Amino acid sequence: MPAEPKKSLVGEEYEVEIGPVAHGGHCIARTSEGQVLFVRHTLPGERVVARVTEGEEGARFLRADAVRILEPSKDRIEAPCPYAGPGRCGGCDWQHAKPGAQRRLKGEVVAEQLKRLAGLTPEEAGWDGTVMPAEGDKLPAGQVPQWRTRVQYAVDPATGKAGLRRHRSHEVEPIEHCMIAAQGVSELGIERRDWTGMETVEAIAATGSQDRQVILTPRPGARLPLVELDKPVSVLRVDEKSGGVHRVHGRPFVRERADGRTHRVGGGGFWQVHPRAADTLVTAVMQGLLPRKGETALDLYCGVGLFAGALADRLGDKGAVLGIESGKRAVEDARHNLADFPRVRIEQGKVESVLPRTGITEADLIVLDPPRSGAGRDTVSHLSSLGARRIAYVACDPAALARDLAYFREHGYRVRTLRVFDLFPMTHHVECVAILEPAAKGL
Repeated sequence: MPAEPKKSLVGEEYEVEIGPVAHGGHCIARTSEGQVLFVRHTLPGERVVARVTEGEEGARFLRADAVRILEPSKDRIEAPCPYAGPGRCGGCDWQHAKPGAQRRLKGEVVAEQLKRLAGLTPEEAGWDGTVMPAEGDKLPAGQVPQWRTRVQYAVDPATGKAGLRRHRSHEVEPIEHCMIAAQGVSELGIERRDWTGMETVEAIAATGSQDRQVILTPRPGARLPLVELDKPVSVLRVDEKSGGVHRVHGRPFVRERADGRTHRVGGGGFWQVHPRAADTLVTAVMQGLLPRKGETALDLYCGVGLFAGALADRLGDKGAVLGIESGKRAVEDARHNLADFPRVRIEQGKVESVLPRTGITEADLIVLDPPRSGAGRDTVSHLSSLGARRIAYVACDPAALARDLAYFREHGYRVRTLRVFDLFPMTHHVECVAILEPAAKGL
């Protein structure tokens, strides 16, 4: 006899005390029966009414929104964004928290992940526990920095209007303006146009140039609209069969500025979203590595060559850099961007496949900026065998970073310093730069 389906608890409400922050933009609470709740739109120490949004009887945990605040935290403010709140836009997690409180919460998450997954205290990681705001983001509570230079809008199929996804949903929240969008994105007026037939519309405003770009993803069989926006813009489209990005008109790339150089980024390829993020991260990496003339370096998951170029510039004519990147278009851009450095080589493919084939058995310096999932045990093992005097690990996910730091420790590397940057204000995301060195040398 088949088991009876478990009862859904969606819509049930619980009055709860809110506990610590957890990775992912929510806080932990428990019902009177001991059921774990991951609650959004709340802050540690508050007493709230939490309404379940996902989960069923007997589940390991439930997801919920704080729909009434009974005892607010001193760190709570009225959310500046009219689209923030339960059941609304899922792009921001902390609109209801003061800027300083947001950074404290992010620091607590990083510390918890380090302890749980790497067995490291902040002191052991060479970190003072602070999360640094990006330059220019020190704003009073209630003001929102306009930092997001790349915004992907979802299109409501019923109205053709652009909006943003609701949390953990494909439903579209229609908006008139995204408060965290950079000025160059807002100036395009995406929200004011009819995008009938499109699945998504991505708007890009390059840093350090006037390049603006829109990338359209049509629904099956839909025709592209005539794009007449409020500013000059290049238009690309995503092919529904291949997933490739093709030029409709204008340049197929944008020009981004960082570390005193211009970088070509084509086809909507990866570039840091905050306008000051690239320079911030290059500075942190170079200050941690202290490159010396004539050294050899690896730049893994190198994208369009941001760190490879910075390394090559500092290593001089006798230094050498090998970059590895899986994306074909990114490799083409990296080779273009670094063409004036004859001792830089860029290889295409996955790091775990390409690096062993290079025959490289040693390197002085290593930079790795892996995807959100991290580098993984096997790649860390290989990198540790190369004997680098310093390794810079750039991470957008503290959990993946902590796991990989534990693997590095197994292979004789310790964390010399860790710096944490709030390059994604109002969201739960942070960027970390860890500098590692051989534990036995302590150089």
